[in-house]
Amino acid sequence: MFFIFDVETIPDFEFVRQVMNDSETGEDDLLLNASEQLARNTSGFLPPMYHRMVSWVGLWVENDGSPVQKTSWNGENEKEGLSALFDSLLTYKDFGLVHHNGRGFDLPLITYRSMKYNMQMPLRLSHYDIRYRFSKANVDLMDEFSNYGASSYPKLKHLGYLIGVPFKQTAEGNEVLAMYREGKLEEIEHYCYEDVMATYIVWLRMKYTTGDISEEIFTNLNQRALTKLKDIQKS
Repeated sequence: MFFIFDVETIPDFEFVRQVMNDSETGEDDLLLNASEQLARNTSGFLPPMYHRMVSWVGLWVENDGSPVQKTSWNGENEKEGLSALFDSLLTYKDFGLVHHNGRGFDLPLITYRSMKYNMQMPLRLSHYDIRYRFSKANVDLMDEFSNYGASSYPKLKHLGYLIGVPFKQTAEGNEVLAMYREGKLEEIEHYCYEDVMATYIVWLRMKYTTGDISEEIFTNLNQRALTKLKDIQKS
């Protein structure tokens, strides 16, 4: 069993103010200053420590890729969201994870936020199968397609272009804060769901390409997934 998931976040402005020792600067300027001082990349996107979660979506699938159940959350109470995520992860004992840049962002974020609220994560997340970078039970598409950093890291949207599937129709990641400020939490979750379906579709294609599933299984699951993605993008 695999849990394909994505997390949507916004900057934790209260924490950023503490780190920057700045209680007066407006949020936009504070974010700009923090991006220059705290970001470890050229995009200026803050590392996971400086974010807080506002939504997550997960899709449980069988080992052959057959979908089983979707779970999700959005809201202001981050501790409640983490609790809902952990409850979902306790559904199955020996599950694997599938994500895009989950090792670099989502999983560290979950650890940081759990520490903030003094919460204990499901033991499976600390298991060797999940922590070991080359484990087949923790599939990060960025690692898979870059040969674990030997090549460049692909964007999920570009992987969609490669296989002829249009991803990211609802919003880009940098628009989440603007949506949050407008109170559009349901739309953020909707965007997150599209991300999960996109990840699922790319993962299916990879499994077929590498001979992990048969053409018959792939064709059936892929068509169902594409239909679902179109429904998400239309709604």
